[in-house]
Amino acid sequence: MKKKKSASILRKFLLFNFLVFSILGLITFFYLKAIQPNLVKKRSTNHSLIIKNTTDHLERLNINFDKENLKTFLLSTRFLFQSLDRVQFYNLQGEILADTNILDLDQSVFSKSDLIIEEKINKNTKVEETTFKKSSSNKSEKDEDSIKNLIANNFQKKSIVLEKKINDNFFVSTINKINLKNNFAGYIMVTEQANDILIAVEERQNFVIRSVLAVALVILIFSLFLNKYILKPIGSLVSFTEAIKEKADKPVEMGKIFFREDEIGKLTKSINEMTTELQKRTNRAETFSTDLAHEIRNPLASLKGASELLDKTNQQKERDKLFEIINHDVERIERLITDYSQMLKDEASLSREKMEKIDLDIIVRNVVDDFNQNLVAQNKKIKINVSNKYKNGKGFYILGIENRLEQVIANLLDNSISFSHDKSEIGIEILETSSNYVLIVKDEGPGFSETAVQNIFKRFYSNRPKNFGEHSGLGLNIVKNIVELHKGQISASNRLDKQGAQIEVILPKIT
Repeated sequence: MKKKKSASILRKFLLFNFLVFSILGLITFFYLKAIQPNLVKKRSTNHSLIIKNTTDHLERLNINFDKENLKTFLLSTRFLFQSLDRVQFYNLQGEILADTNILDLDQSVFSKSDLIIEEKINKNTKVEETTFKKSSSNKSEKDEDSIKNLIANNFQKKSIVLEKKINDNFFVSTINKINLKNNFAGYIMVTEQANDILIAVEERQNFVIRSVLAVALVILIFSLFLNKYILKPIGSLVSFTEAIKEKADKPVEMGKIFFREDEIGKLTKSINEMTTELQKRTNRAETFSTDLAHEIRNPLASLKGASELLDKTNQQKERDKLFEIINHDVERIERLITDYSQMLKDEASLSREKMEKIDLDIIVRNVVDDFNQNLVAQNKKIKINVSNKYKNGKGFYILGIENRLEQVIANLLDNSISFSHDKSEIGIEILETSSNYVLIVKDEGPGFSETAVQNIFKRFYSNRPKNFGEHSGLGLNIVKNIVELHKGQISASNRLDKQGAQIEVILPKIT
């Protein structure tokens, strides 16, 4: 079954932001839809308070609910309606009884609406209609008929709230019942211009839209930043590791990521260093396995030949010589396998061991004391001397692994002893430079006959002493690996003052 491809972090991030943005959009939409009704409801509540005060005044002044008394009431109590555009009274049938627009009142008290009716007060009432702003009597009559029908058919609630827009002006009207002395007398409708409601709604809508655009812009910028500086480098790292896993011929181009000093750059460098080290270890293992097979093949061939000859010879002298060859080859194979196993363990443990501050001089002297005792016990007349030249008199402190450096010194001494003859000396000297310590091991053996002296640090180097059964040819290679682990360098040369070889190990001072 084909493995389902997972979405990238950027897609997940954008999808998450889209969902959050959609939810916020819905909440914002319902919020904006509720702004105007809430403001209208608040305005209607103020109207209901005015209607209640008007009812209280009608009862207190004992006003009859008819045309003449209501007109007189409107003229005498105009202060009640100073904030309103229009107040209208209707009877039980929905017919208008009084209207502030038909009164000749001060304009600071009542504002003109589209239809103004002027009335002369005398016995012979004459009504004149005047229209403004393209209004007509037909329109006014139509509005009054609609209100009459509304009152007659739909007035089942406590109050009715109407919203109307006329000539770019917004009006809110509230219709309610009038109860005088617990008797239902008629209806009252108050109308107020409420353009401030539309302004408030528009301001809040603009604010929300600006906020939404700002948030969207921030998300877009952050997404681009996230994609360019985080997700793309991570994608390159994924491609880089997959190319290594698939052993691709063409390496993945990492570009400028290696030069970044942030966490991504450090991660890239760490992965690259780790990958390089793993590749080196893999190559070393492959090379070493090939070399080991080659090295074992030689003693095995010799062992096979000696065993075949052993069956064909009857002379004791020849048989003893063949047994010596067999024993020598077995020792070689055993040493190869033992050192190979130990080397693999050392390489695995080296990466886990912690470096500490140690004195190189103390380590050298401890190893030399052990070797001198062993030489005396083996009745070998070889002397190992230690000399150093302090600059500060405080020791030779480096950052390292003590047992590994002991192994380095031991392998170098063991190598020098294998080439040295009796009554010879091996010297170890520690020198100090501005930034390093130099450990020099000198012997009085035959020296190096080859021109490429650095070849001695290769695995299974072929130019060995006669007693090779005691050595596998891995000692100097192990030394080189440990020195490089300590950020040091190792080199070999022939002595200039006399016959013999010398090996120099350079280790950095502790900082």
